[in-house]
Amino acid sequence: MTAGIALTAARVAQVQAALLAWFAVHQRDMPWRRTRDPYLVLVSEVMLQQTQVSRVLPKYEEFRKRFPTVRDLAEAPVGEVIRAWAPLGYNLRAVRLHRAAQAIVERHGGEAPKDLAALRALPGIGEYSAAAMACFAFDQPVVVVDTNVRRVVGRVVVGDGAVAARTIHDAAQRLLPRDSARDWHLALMDLGATVCTARNPACRECPLRMVCTATPTFLSPKSRLAESRGAYRVNAKPFIGSRRYFRGRVVQALRDAGPGGVLRLSALGRAVKPGFTESDLPWLAGLVEELVRDGLVELQTVPWTGDSEATGASIVRLPRA
Repeated sequence: MTAGIALTAARVAQVQAALLAWFAVHQRDMPWRRTRDPYLVLVSEVMLQQTQVSRVLPKYEEFRKRFPTVRDLAEAPVGEVIRAWAPLGYNLRAVRLHRAAQAIVERHGGEAPKDLAALRALPGIGEYSAAAMACFAFDQPVVVVDTNVRRVVGRVVVGDGAVAARTIHDAAQRLLPRDSARDWHLALMDLGATVCTARNPACRECPLRMVCTATPTFLSPKSRLAESRGAYRVNAKPFIGSRRYFRGRVVQALRDAGPGGVLRLSALGRAVKPGFTESDLPWLAGLVEELVRDGLVELQTVPWTGDSEATGASIVRLPRA
């Protein structure tokens, strides 16, 4: 396998039994876990991408009431979907979700396919989302690897530190109980989110502590001392002022313009960038062109009529179709 524990049949059974028993008592209650509707599973999975559960909870309920079925979402103008997506951010997710809903209606009569290959073929649906739908909606025995699953499986099988993606996938496949794939993956995710966390994992409370390769490392005095003295640094590029930041500002400014609202390019610039001047117009135009290509906004030139401030200029709006 690689350095770490050998996943014998007996060890696999031990890991499965311990984690599923823990999950039966400690599982988290979330609204998207109370349904097997593949559409609502898809909505939750897209919302949860790079977004904390606490932020998704109120928006999921609001979005579900606004677009209760996949047909409701598919038939809505994409601009309306983008408006309803606020304040989750990463607005392109709303466009991709809308496209997937339209494909489910147009190709599959409004019923999400159960076949994993057909799920992967939906626009805007990647490998992870397709696997999540197959597992959480249809309880199919497919591997679903998110950040928490990757961390838990890697620590149990190999130990603390970087583990190759192929090793994680192979180990996850070997550990997967084929008759309870849904509960198994939810258990891994809950354990990673609440016990086997990225920093300061609570190994003494972990149901897998006796079968986990990383436990001795985390419980050693040296490791605890290093953890207490460690200074964590985030080397990521600051978000504020980044291109992604201004893309979000453009979309939010158009939301704030109200239903059917439009903004002239220069007015949009003043709304999204303090100190905006005419010299910034090429930068803004490039930003808007990106958003047009992604389907997040529309750009057009309105002929001058003299009866509207928006006429005779380039205007930007959320998509109407």
